Amino acid sequence: MKQVRRREVIRPGTTVEQMVRAIADMIVTGAILPGEKLDESSLAARFEVSRTPVREALRELGAMGLVVREPNRSAVVTNVTEAYLHSMFEAMAELEAICARLSAERMTVEERRALELEHGASIRLVHQGAEEDYSAYNTEFHTRLYRGAHNEHIFETVTQTRARLAPFRRAQFRLPGRLAKSYEEHGQIVTAIMRADGAAAGQAAYSHVEIVSDASAVFAKAKEK
Repeated sequence: MKQVRRREVIRPGTTVEQMVRAIADMIVTGAILPGEKLDESSLAARFEVSRTPVREALRELGAMGLVVREPNRSAVVTNVTEAYLHSMFEAMAELEAICARLSAERMTVEERRALELEHGASIRLVHQGAEEDYSAYNTEFHTRLYRGAHNEHIFETVTQTRARLAPFRRAQFRLPGRLAKSYEEHGQIVTAIMRADGAAAGQAAYSHVEIVSDASAVFAKAKEK
């Protein structure tokens, strides 16, 4: 496996979640290539943790479709093709459209106001070019849409799908100008929800995820070359 610069190594106390995120990001951006082995001992030494959290991290990466593992063998990085990535985003677009539509119809006054205020405050992150902070905010924004639908089954389904796409959704913010465009797309969703326009909210959310899909596909295409 390729050597990773020291600044990319997480300090002692690393959580499984942090490790999953770090390894997933390296896979998505090509720092770790398809076919490369992820050895437990090497990863434990790199992240300065025991092998137990490494095993859990690899298990979660497997559930996300980023690695495959056979009994008594090292985990191997898979090749997430552009076609497969598109199929996942297609499902995500439909789910988010449903959530946005239902949010426009079902959100309480307090929920709508919180969504609007949070969106307005996020412009500061755009101006700062704070990719990591905006990515965290982006997760919270979409979670508000999922919760606003007031349907637990849909919430479980959409969050499970989002988990598999999380590394690619984060990677989009590495692209020039993506923060500002994301903010504008969020604004269209918020405006429709504030107007209780379910159809417009659903369409805005669907279009938003389609654009995210196109942006994220840049990384899949680069890996297929």
